[in-house]
Amino acid sequence: MGKITVGVLFGGQSSEHKVSLKSAYTIITNLDRENYEPVLIGIAEDGKWKLYEGPLEAIPQDTWEQSDCTPVMLLPDPSQHGLLKTAGGVSEKLHLDVVFPVLHGKNGEDGKIQSLLELAGIPYVGCGVLSSAMCMDKDVSHRVVKEAGIRVPASIALTGAISEEQLAKVMTGFNYPVFVKPVSGGSSYGVTKVEEKSKLVAAIREAQKYDTKIGIEEGIDGCEVGCSILGHGDDLTVGEVDQIVVTNGYFHIHQDMFKKTGLENASIHVPAQLPQAVQEKIKDTAKAIFRALCCTGIARVDLFLTPDNEVVFNEVNTMPGFTSYSRYPRMMEAAGISVTEITDHAIQLALENAN
Repeated sequence: MGKITVGVLFGGQSSEHKVSLKSAYTIITNLDRENYEPVLIGIAEDGKWKLYEGPLEAIPQDTWEQSDCTPVMLLPDPSQHGLLKTAGGVSEKLHLDVVFPVLHGKNGEDGKIQSLLELAGIPYVGCGVLSSAMCMDKDVSHRVVKEAGIRVPASIALTGAISEEQLAKVMTGFNYPVFVKPVSGGSSYGVTKVEEKSKLVAAIREAQKYDTKIGIEEGIDGCEVGCSILGHGDDLTVGEVDQIVVTNGYFHIHQDMFKKTGLENASIHVPAQLPQAVQEKIKDTAKAIFRALCCTGIARVDLFLTPDNEVVFNEVNTMPGFTSYSRYPRMMEAAGISVTEITDHAIQLALENAN
């Protein structure tokens, strides 16, 4: 048998475009080349799809569009199972066995690219359409997880313009600090920790730059912890629990953005500096959330741990980062699982679920 052709999608039209480039580079360079043949497909910020055949180092440097690109489009006919490449007036079909959509945020984790791949009949790594959409919308995911019997932060979701009078009414019962965030935003973009009422409107306006639906959540007293999960149904592999220690403010996932200015404000312990029984409780809760939200393949479940060791749901990332500083691969590595093993398992699971 020949190698399995893996279409690796990177870039995309979201605020996390550049993060996707770094994640994709890690996936591509750790792919088992004895079994898999990568087909590199970059999505430019204007939405154009391009087959990339240049040096890999140009991808994380965000210079990949400057050369070695050919326009391609996904064929919607499932009998074609691939791409249409057009160069010099000549069209050529490229077969894809499976797609690894290394896309973060809007159009990558929200079910849209998953819907497109479903219509094209091509298996893909990661959560399905429904799961991706639910996890991307923090309001919806909180409702589902709460229904499953797991504590979530008290929150409200707002759309459109809201007056000071209306805001005062909906904020009844909330104590400061609260967190204001885009409901369907990725990473920490548009998120503000609000310490007092006078700063609330400005925080809402900032979040609205990223999404038309914003959420206001109670601040949870405690630390942030997380679980990396790989698998499907009852067959789940969980990496070591990580623990985020924040020195000031709140945790930003992209800590490398702040290193040159000295503004990084957190350290991550892997494994977590917590009793084993507490770590097992965190893992069990994460797996229950993974299943409640119909996740499959790859996902990172983010949680809070209160001082009395109560586990509270935060969010799920259905295509977590794979950069040099990302939490998902670090948790898996601490459990003895390499990126190569992650990609192999995830691709095989995608192919099995398609049959």
